[in-house]
Amino acid sequence: MHLKRWITGIVALPIIYLLVSAGGIVFTLLIAAVSLVTLWEYYRAVFKPGADGPMRLIPLLGLCLSPVIVWSVYLGAMIQVPLIMAVDLIVVAGLTLPLFKNDIQAPHLVAKQVLGLVYIPVFLSFLVLIRFDESGAGWIFWILCIVAAGDTGAFYSGTYLGRHKLCPWVSPKKTIEGSMGGLTANVGVALLFKMLLLPSLAALPCIVFALVIGIAGQVGDLFASEFKRSAGIKDSGTLLPGHGGFLDRLDALLFASPLAYLLKISIF
Repeated sequence: MHLKRWITGIVALPIIYLLVSAGGIVFTLLIAAVSLVTLWEYYRAVFKPGADGPMRLIPLLGLCLSPVIVWSVYLGAMIQVPLIMAVDLIVVAGLTLPLFKNDIQAPHLVAKQVLGLVYIPVFLSFLVLIRFDESGAGWIFWILCIVAAGDTGAFYSGTYLGRHKLCPWVSPKKTIEGSMGGLTANVGVALLFKMLLLPSLAALPCIVFALVIGIAGQVGDLFASEFKRSAGIKDSGTLLPGHGGFLDRLDALLFASPLAYLLKISIF
């Protein structure tokens, strides 16, 4: 498992580097594609398999709107995003009406579908906004390094040093020691790579930045574990050997992305 994780990471690294460096439409298409696959994994986990009729249309509509949201952000039409979400909610609510006759839980389908759109394409779209900056490529690489370091630091610290459970009712294997190791890795990598990628940044804001998105990443990881446990699955998919699915790999980045954008425009 460890070997597969590293092989997948090594293979993916140059591809990610090229696509992030390209920026513009290429990077936006990357985010749109990743959002679509990740949203598909999420919907597969939270919606019943084998559904038909209106129940099948509900997640399908979300999948169709996912790239539209990312593309709207790229075009600078930010006002369209809440409008897309509003129209989607209205349409999905209408689709649940015939379902309610036989299933009083039908309104929860609206929450699951709309949550998926906010949770994945909207959150990942903040990376598109960050990439717009003149030094956007450096920011994206920096954020990815920090998030990946926190995930790796937590994994190995928890594996070899973990003794005290962090949130056992959600994720029995995660420990306080792993969490602290992850945050330490967040800060260490943030300070190291900012000298290479964003040397003009002051050290103290970088530490705050690393801690905030590190904590957000861990919350995102636990949040993803919540609905995977509710669905009775261990991994969201098998597309990334050693990591599971895209959602398994991106759960921390999803929560880190909007806060990274917020901190970027507010403390730097």
